[in-house]
Amino acid sequence: MNKQSLPLTGLKVLYLALHFVLMVFPLYWIVITSLKPQKEIFAFPIRYWPEQFTLDNYIQIFKISKFHIYIGNSLLISITAAVIVIFIAILSGYVMARFKFRGHKQIMMAFFSTQMLPGFIALAPLYLLMSDLDLINTRMSLVISYTVMLIPFSTIMLRGFFQRIPGSLEEAAMIDGCSRLTALLRVIIPIMMPGIASTFIFAFVQNWNELFMAVMFIDDEALKTIPVAMNSFVMKFDVDWGAMSAGTVLSVIPTVVLFAFAQRFIVEGLTQGAEKG
Repeated sequence: MNKQSLPLTGLKVLYLALHFVLMVFPLYWIVITSLKPQKEIFAFPIRYWPEQFTLDNYIQIFKISKFHIYIGNSLLISITAAVIVIFIAILSGYVMARFKFRGHKQIMMAFFSTQMLPGFIALAPLYLLMSDLDLINTRMSLVISYTVMLIPFSTIMLRGFFQRIPGSLEEAAMIDGCSRLTALLRVIIPIMMPGIASTFIFAFVQNWNELFMAVMFIDDEALKTIPVAMNSFVMKFDVDWGAMSAGTVLSVIPTVVLFAFAQRFIVEGLTQGAEKG
């Protein structure tokens, strides 16, 4: 049996190795391109390792743009919208998991239906709404839009985590004198932290990478986010690959740091979701 399983094991290892290379190579290429001089980026034959490392692309990106401002805008908007989404989704997810009421199934179906529609369909109505509210060219327009777009799916995610927690826990807390809200805050939410962390990271990454709304709502240079700034490196007749690669590396760092610090919560959250499924 062991001898028969060796070829199959070898194929699995080969497949995983190939999959790893295909996943890692684009990241490697972006990092290497950001460290190449301009003459080596378009050198032929292709150089997979630069002859000379340079930080000129990183220096250039701050000279030709206000990249530090773009990073600050992205962080502020993404974190603010994600925090609001989590606050609302915790309450709505708890209600959808614990209570049955008229229209419960219809509301859940509506939440699921929003995930079947591409986000750009809402661009025109949202633009008109933000224009009427005089919020065009403000960070608040993106915060509101991102919050509205992410609440349904975040509610679905947290509802699944709430369903995994026995209702007897808050009932016992309520018998001991807690109100339902106090039981939620003191008993359920601490247990829910992996799920909350996973949902927060999902919301943050979606906000961080969003482009269409940021392009539609923001025209002021001082209010642009990183995706908009990266889009500006694609010129009419040329693409500044060095600056774009350097900007991509810098834009990935916050999400990598966030995943590094929250790795334990993410793994626990995914495990809980799998157990529930």
